[in-house]
Amino acid sequence: MSSGGGYGDPSQKIDYVFKLVLIGDSGVGKSQILSRYARNEFSLDSKATIGVEFQTRTLVMDHKSVKAQIWDTAGQERYRAVTSAYYRGAVGAMLVYDVTRRQTFDHIPRWLEELRGHADKNIVIILVGNKCDLEDQRAISTEDAKEFAETEGLFFLETSALNAVNVESAFSTVLTEIFNFVNKKSLVAGEGNGGDSASLAGKKIDIVPGPAQVIPTKSGMCCNS
Repeated sequence: MSSGGGYGDPSQKIDYVFKLVLIGDSGVGKSQILSRYARNEFSLDSKATIGVEFQTRTLVMDHKSVKAQIWDTAGQERYRAVTSAYYRGAVGAMLVYDVTRRQTFDHIPRWLEELRGHADKNIVIILVGNKCDLEDQRAISTEDAKEFAETEGLFFLETSALNAVNVESAFSTVLTEIFNFVNKKSLVAGEGNGGDSASLAGKKIDIVPGPAQVIPTKSGMCCNS
C-alpha cells in the first residue's frame, strides 16, 4: 500500500522504477491527467502531444522509494507506429477516453488490442473515463464503461483532471498493484539468495504483474459519487 502518497524526496535513493504508458485518442486529456499527477497542474491552453513525452514522480510505498516513469503517447494516427516501441517494458497502462465523446470510447478496443499486441498480456491496465466534470455533456454512461472493464479484466475509474478528481487514485491503483507483485517477487528472490533482496534496488523492473481486477462500482464513480 502507498505510504502517504506524497511526491517523495528527489534526492533519495530509488528502490524501483515502474514504466507506465498513457494511451487513447487525441484530446481525451492524457497530458492533463499526467500534468495533474506529476506536477499537480492543469493548463487550459494545453496543445496536442507530438510524438512521445514522459514525466516522473517519486513516491514512497511501504518505506520503499518508487519512481513512476509515465509515458504520454500521442493519440493521432500518424504517430502510432512511433509510439508502439514505447509499450515495451511497460508494467502499467492507463487507457483513457473522454466521457463526452462517444467515438473515443468506441476506439478503446482498438487501443487495447494494440497495447496487448506490444506489451505482456498481464500488464496492469486501468480504463479511465476523463472529463467527468462535464456531466451535462456525458455521452458514455459509467455503467457501460464498467461493464466493458469487467469483460476485459481491467481496473476502472472516472476522472477529472480539471478538478483533480480520482487522478491520484487511478495512478495509485496501478502502482500499488505493480508494487505488491514486485515485492512478492523480491521476497522470493531474497529467500532464494540467502535473504539478499537488495540486488533489485534501484533497477528498472520489467516484471509482469498479476491479473488485474475491476475496482468496485462505487470506486469507479466520479463527481457524483
